[in-house]
Amino acid sequence: MGVLVALCLGFVAYAYLGYPIVIIAWTGLREAASGIRFVAGGPDRRVRRRDDRWPTLTVALAAHDEQTCIRQKVENCLALDYPPEKLEVLVGCDGCTDRTAELARATGDARVTVVEGPRSGKATVLSQLVPRARGDVVLLTDANTLLDRGAAKALARHFQEPSVGAVVGRLRLYNRVKRDYEESLYWKYETVLKFYEGKLGCVLGANGGLYAVRRLLFQPLRGTTIIDDFVVAVRIAARGWCVPYEPEAVAYEETTEDVSEEFGRRARIGAGNWQSLALVPEALDPRRGFLAFAFVSHKLLRWLVPFFLAAALAASIPFAWSGGLAAKLLLVGQAAFYALGLAGRWRVRGRLRRPAALAWYFLSMNAALAVGLWRFIRGTQDAAWERTSRTAPDLPAM
Repeated sequence: MGVLVALCLGFVAYAYLGYPIVIIAWTGLREAASGIRFVAGGPDRRVRRRDDRWPTLTVALAAHDEQTCIRQKVENCLALDYPPEKLEVLVGCDGCTDRTAELARATGDARVTVVEGPRSGKATVLSQLVPRARGDVVLLTDANTLLDRGAAKALARHFQEPSVGAVVGRLRLYNRVKRDYEESLYWKYETVLKFYEGKLGCVLGANGGLYAVRRLLFQPLRGTTIIDDFVVAVRIAARGWCVPYEPEAVAYEETTEDVSEEFGRRARIGAGNWQSLALVPEALDPRRGFLAFAFVSHKLLRWLVPFFLAAALAASIPFAWSGGLAAKLLLVGQAAFYALGLAGRWRVRGRLRRPAALAWYFLSMNAALAVGLWRFIRGTQDAAWERTSRTAPDLPAM
């Protein structure tokens, strides 16, 4: 029992702490070796890009009943710092029952094309939009996300490198009510991981708010695909293309205050995570090198954390009964952590407020992953998403 507890908690520690340490050290050693080769007379490491060679760019997005923000979104896309003659915007209306299509066309700009269709899910809409794109590069985004004015150029410049197949931008989340909300710390942590994975040429999964791909590399998605952004990026990486991270390409999105909505969103993502194992099984192939290592370390082990935690707690009870003081302290420590999380659920005050809120965020996130697996097994997770109560934020002053 002691070995089981140690293994389960060890996997949790590696997934959240060990893997970041490994990729940071890996990146540091790689850059040090590259620097030594350069000093010793090797090739110049600096990338020289020309600002007069921008690829044609299509901004594509799927929208379902987004009348509250769609016009602002389209205007935001048209205002990007990008050669106007090389920019177009495609809006796919996914079974909209409100004024989304009308408001998307309201700008009157010939570069905007609105495609209406029955409710079929984001994956199907994107699979219909991308083949219609005229741009060599397709920038994929969400209706309730606003792009920084320089985001398009920050992404597009990477495609001057022939080895680059996709580029992932930086999604910045904010909350109008709570300045230091729990997801903020976790999102910053995830951003650090993307940054270092990008240095190794393989960001493990894009975020739907902002990423770009070479149009010819986009493969049509199954209509049942739940997390399309993850599948698109991993498929491209699995075919040997580089997928870097660009922190200067920024998008902004407001988080929701509705706890049940947020839990449902995480559970949906959890179901999509397990589905992706069947959609991109090549990511587990050891011959893919860093991709396979990162997929197991950053994703697969994370998805298994709820079950590692449950197994560790269950095994700790008989282990504490028959073991020594260390075994008993281990059980007490786990119980204290879960109690702290429950205190965070009820928004405890005082010095424990912040750690309790973080503990609750961690526990609810993993509970959602477990619910997502159950939905995936039962086949009850619909690919078509339901819009959360988020609004498009105003861009901060630059």
